[in-house]
Amino acid sequence: MKKMLSAFLLLTFALFFSQEKKPMFWQDIQNFKKIDQENTPPENAILLIGSSSFTKWTDVANYFPTKTIINRGFGGSRLTDLNYYANDLLNYQPKQIIIYCGENDFADDDKLKADVVVDRFKTFYQKIRQKFPKIEVDYISIKYSPSREKLWPQMKEANKKIAKFMKKEKNADFIDITKVMNDSNGNIRKDLFVEDMLHMTPEGYRLWTSVMNPYMK
Repeated sequence: MKKMLSAFLLLTFALFFSQEKKPMFWQDIQNFKKIDQENTPPENAILLIGSSSFTKWTDVANYFPTKTIINRGFGGSRLTDLNYYANDLLNYQPKQIIIYCGENDFADDDKLKADVVVDRFKTFYQKIRQKFPKIEVDYISIKYSPSREKLWPQMKEANKKIAKFMKKEKNADFIDITKVMNDSNGNIRKDLFVEDMLHMTPEGYRLWTSVMNPYMK
């Protein structure tokens, strides 16, 4: 009886410990895997990878009716998370990958240097190139969310350096959505954001679409 009790306690502890050890966003990735098992992902699609600005774009297919889109934005992900789950996120056969990520890296650590975020992006970019040497890879500039205004200086520096990097790469582009989100005075339009001043309204996504369209394969 004591042996059975000990075995039960050991199993219970092991199960509890394994659950506690699951990394952040683990469940999001499992959900993607389940979706892919239920419906085989299309080949030669445009793969969106990134954080909640993609996650919340649930009707993205309506904005690009002539394109085949796979949206794999998840939670408040950072570039560190994209690197961690790279094998899962790149387990497709796309003709193009578009990335929106980096904003949460700064939000997670407001003392973070721009160069750290740029290096995180370059690491993920190299992971993509190891698997897809020739497909189009694009990076959408970090948006200047009003709720994160104190982080704008680092974000602007990161955008500048990532843009410079992407311009030197083959089959790569930097998609700058900054100007389209500004008013006539060059100030960020707060009406493009929902109440949290972080996530966007449909009009915000419509403006993104107008900038992204020329880059879409």
